[in-house]
Amino acid sequence: MLNERDIAFYREQGYLMVPDVLSEVEVARLRAACDEMVEKSREVTAHTEVYDLEDWHTPSAPHIRRIKTPDRWHPAFEAMVAHEKIVAIMDDLIGPGVRFDISKLNMKDAGGGAPVEWHQDWAFYPHTNDDLCAVGIMIDDMTLENGPLMVVPGSHKGPVYDHHAHGRFCGAINDPAVEAEYEKAVPVTGNTGSISIHHVRILHGSSSNQSGKPRRLLLHQYRAADAWPIVIMPSDWETYEGQLVSGESTLEPRMEKVPVRLPFPPAENQGSIYENQRTTEATQFIDATGRKRVG
Repeated sequence: MLNERDIAFYREQGYLMVPDVLSEVEVARLRAACDEMVEKSREVTAHTEVYDLEDWHTPSAPHIRRIKTPDRWHPAFEAMVAHEKIVAIMDDLIGPGVRFDISKLNMKDAGGGAPVEWHQDWAFYPHTNDDLCAVGIMIDDMTLENGPLMVVPGSHKGPVYDHHAHGRFCGAINDPAVEAEYEKAVPVTGNTGSISIHHVRILHGSSSNQSGKPRRLLLHQYRAADAWPIVIMPSDWETYEGQLVSGESTLEPRMEKVPVRLPFPPAENQGSIYENQRTTEATQFIDATGRKRVG
C-alpha cells in the first residue's frame, strides 16, 4: 500500500495521510451506521458504555461527541477493524505482526462539537515499545473549517509531556513551555474515504467544527504484536489474541528505550478524554462559540 517515500515521511514526521483507501460503498455504510447510532441515542440522557454525549444533548435533539468502541455496536464499524488495505498499511509501518487495540468514533456536529486539547496518546497507554499508531478513517471530508486533526510534525521524537493538573492526570498538556511547539502544528486534511495515521507520541489535538456540515472521524488504535501495555494488561486472553490482525502473537515483548510518564493518579473525571480534560488549565482550542474553551 505504501511506497518508501511514504514510510520515510511517517518515520520522520510522525504522521501520514493516505487518500482513497475506502470505496464509496464502504463510506456510505459507515455514514448510515452513524445515522443509526445517533437515532438510538435519543433513548439516553447520560453517558453510557456506548455514548459520550455533548452537554446539550437531549432525546429530541441528540448531540454525540463520541461513540465508544463502535466496532462492538455495528457491523459496518466492525468491518473496518481488519480492513485489508488498512492492515496492509499497518504492516508497512509497524509490522510484521499487528494487533488492533480499540476504536472510537469522534463526532463533531455542524457549527459545534467539542475540541480536544493538545495531548499525546502515549501519555494514556505507554507500552514496552512505541510502535503504535492511530488510524483516522474519514467518514466526512476533513477541512480547515471543521476541526481537523492538528499535529506537530516530528514531535513523536521528543519528550513525553506532563498531562497532569492539580496533581492528577487530566489527559491534556498543561506546561506553558510547550506552547511554542503548537505554532508548528499542521492540519491533516483529506477527502472522504481517506485515512490519517499518527504516531502514538506525536503532539495533536483539534478545534471545534466551525462549518455547516458534520465531521465524523472513526479512530482505530493499532500496535505492533510485540508491544505490550505497561499500565493495563489484558484481562481476557481470548479477546486479546483475537485482536491480532496480521502476523503471529508473541510472549516476548520488545523492550525499547522510550520515555514513559505514567497516567497516575487517575483523572478526576472518567469516561473519555473529553471528561479527563475538564480539569485542564491550558485550553488552546476554540469551542463552538468561537472562543477558547474554559476548563
